[in-house]
Amino acid sequence: MQIKMRWEKNMVASGKLSKPIIIVGGGIGGCACALALSQKGYSSIILEQANEFGEIGAGIQLGPNVHKMFIRLGIEKEIQDIAFYPNNLIMNDAETGEEITRVDLGIDFRERFKAPYGVIHRSDLHDTIINACRNSSLIEMQISVKVTDFDETEFGVTAIGENNEVYEGAALIAADGLWSNIRSKIVGDGDPRVSGHIAYRAVLPIDEVPEPVLNDDVVLWAGPKTHLVHYKLRRGEIFNIVAVFHSDKYEEGWDAFGDPKELEDKFKNERPEVHMLLNKIESWRMWVLCDREPIKHWSRGKVTLLGDAAHPMLQYLAAGAGMAIEDSVVLAQLLEANDSDFETTFKHYEQTRYLRTGRVQTTARIYGDIYHAAGVVGELRTMMLSGRDPKNYDGVAWLYDGLD
Repeated sequence: MQIKMRWEKNMVASGKLSKPIIIVGGGIGGCACALALSQKGYSSIILEQANEFGEIGAGIQLGPNVHKMFIRLGIEKEIQDIAFYPNNLIMNDAETGEEITRVDLGIDFRERFKAPYGVIHRSDLHDTIINACRNSSLIEMQISVKVTDFDETEFGVTAIGENNEVYEGAALIAADGLWSNIRSKIVGDGDPRVSGHIAYRAVLPIDEVPEPVLNDDVVLWAGPKTHLVHYKLRRGEIFNIVAVFHSDKYEEGWDAFGDPKELEDKFKNERPEVHMLLNKIESWRMWVLCDREPIKHWSRGKVTLLGDAAHPMLQYLAAGAGMAIEDSVVLAQLLEANDSDFETTFKHYEQTRYLRTGRVQTTARIYGDIYHAAGVVGELRTMMLSGRDPKNYDGVAWLYDGLD
């Protein structure tokens, strides 16, 4: 078995540990974790299985809780330069066109939560974090390394790749996503739960967006077992569209090409505004929505999980990336507070995070039911939500107030 330790000596010497912390997965969570650790003086090596660092997907939403983490990570200015900041969150009935409810994201919202609500292209967020990592002398980034196993010893952890290469580290943090190889060794709870919902996503140049649906809001059209959401991205230069529906046809994974005809069939009884957008898209990418049951423990010794590897969630609360970034900041702070004791830190990290992330996982499922309500349930949803004060933020405060 070949041992690969391509860690520069000057990097190790400038960190707090004699070995780097191994981070498995170079997505948003893994890179944010490396960045957060570097700010506490810890060196790390990110092992990414793809042949380049990059994110697939389109728009994601970032609540005030996440913007507060950007300040901690030192990337707030870069995010502000590339994100888009909508005026409102609006839910419309996809069959009648009636506005069901809205949340005003203006001055009152920003003052209440001490931060804005933004939307950003996933790749823009990832690139911003990656650039910050590349500017740190404490972070090394490796590609084309698929970690399939690990060994824990008295002196640290070794990550084992599928080609039998070995990376030695002080500890291991797995940010390898929904299908985490490391989770299967620690938790052993089998495959993720398939929700039966499929999401199609696409992006339009802003000048191709039909005028009746072009605005500065995040708009969700809620229909029977469907919904469509749209908003501007990249400073308002492009337009993000996501269409979700219930289906028993799916491919595992989340980046297959979709079928526009299937979209038309699922949304056939819905408003012209919905079809204006569906008709503009010739090529859709699709993914199957999955999550797992919330768990209380996701660490073992000097190994822990982060982000979707620990607490994967459906996208209906738009909080998955934010939870991974929060994980990163919390974990780094606890490691410093516990004087680099990994086992103690990882236990405290679980205790600090499991109820918050479990609440997001559970609430996301509930939101999916609300968005896709039909018949009497749909009428009850509209009756319960309509007439609400757009500036009453009590219902979202638990999430957007963020961390102490």
